[in-house]
Amino acid sequence: MKPIVVRKSKGLQGTITVPGDKSITHRAIILGALARGTTVVKGYLPSEDCLHTASAFRSMGIPIEEGKKAGDPLRIEGKGLRGLSEPSAVLDLGNSGTALRLLTGVLAGRDFFSVVTGDESLRRRPMRRVVVPLRQMGAEIHGRQDGDRAPLAVCGRRLKGIAYALPAASAQVKSALLLAGLLADGRTVLTEPFPSRDHTERIFRGMGIPLEIKGAELSFDPPSEFSGREILVPGDFSSAAFFITAATIVKNSELTIRNVGVNPTRTGLLELLAEMGADIRLENRREFNQEPVADLVVRSRPLKGLRVRPESVPKTIDEFPILCVAAAVAEGETVIRGAEELRVKESDRIRTITLELLKMGADIEELPDGLLIRGGRKLSGARCAGHGDHRIAMALAVAGLAADGETTVEGSQWIATSFPGFEQLLQSVAQ
Repeated sequence: MKPIVVRKSKGLQGTITVPGDKSITHRAIILGALARGTTVVKGYLPSEDCLHTASAFRSMGIPIEEGKKAGDPLRIEGKGLRGLSEPSAVLDLGNSGTALRLLTGVLAGRDFFSVVTGDESLRRRPMRRVVVPLRQMGAEIHGRQDGDRAPLAVCGRRLKGIAYALPAASAQVKSALLLAGLLADGRTVLTEPFPSRDHTERIFRGMGIPLEIKGAELSFDPPSEFSGREILVPGDFSSAAFFITAATIVKNSELTIRNVGVNPTRTGLLELLAEMGADIRLENRREFNQEPVADLVVRSRPLKGLRVRPESVPKTIDEFPILCVAAAVAEGETVIRGAEELRVKESDRIRTITLELLKMGADIEELPDGLLIRGGRKLSGARCAGHGDHRIAMALAVAGLAADGETTVEGSQWIATSFPGFEQLLQSVAQ
């Protein structure tokens, strides 16, 4: 695929929508497959990651029909909690860490054998954080490095509910355990040190699965069954984040982004940008299936640096690459600490965003658990690499809109894992 070529913009203008939320689409497919009856998912994200999840459930005997044209819904004919069949081949989940971790939880309590894996990048990502608590529930899981690296072989076992305190806030670990708890004997009780994204809890409730939440603790008893239903997926905040930041840092911009999910466990970037001085308004607030949604109106404004607090990390974890771009052009110093999770994403995002923004003239320093960015330097166009990471590639394209000259971003093919059509949408609003 050709690299993305970006030149300095004179301002972003217009009204856009972004693709459906990737996290919610994954969960809608999973819960739709485990429900009894038909689930119709409107506004789903037809990205590579989500389609790998759908393909995995087809391999386990679940009919899933994709829309024939853009905008058509996804239709899932669920067979109930115990309706999955043993797959005849390895389940390949591509580049999706969400799919691999959540499916490991789904498969742990099945009465069959399965193997889950992914591409080279995914096979390097840590899985022990999910495997250890699942083993405490009675799961039998084997993999490289004692289950810390895929491929993972899952020998289905009868599970028991446990009380588990997550050592770090993680929506993927929490969700894997909740999904395993659907087939466990007894109550599952989970606590987190900080709130992580709660899409799984919301979709559980939306599907009629009773879930109790008391402060940092959530618990539930497994249902005997639950029924399929219609699910409406809002626009992905993590995709909108690139356009929010672009319209903030590029002078003479005013951009409206409609139907964006503004779940408070996901919108740490809005809080941080507001603290930096951004002009972002939320209008027409409403709900899609228990998920808050709004239209975002963004106007350009000069920013100042800030210190990112530890409690902001879980709800900003996917937006740090683009936050670093905002910090590079802001006046003053930005310090990010407590974000060591960034080192085990699709790339080591601390290292890769440092390497690439240095090419563009930013004053940025890698820390063991974060970054130090001395903002205010003028960025210059450069030839950059996406490092096999969709969010790094998109962040660099946005940086190019604020940089003098021309910026080329190699590795744009990875963007399709979460945001098909990104380059065309960016070009449509950037003058």
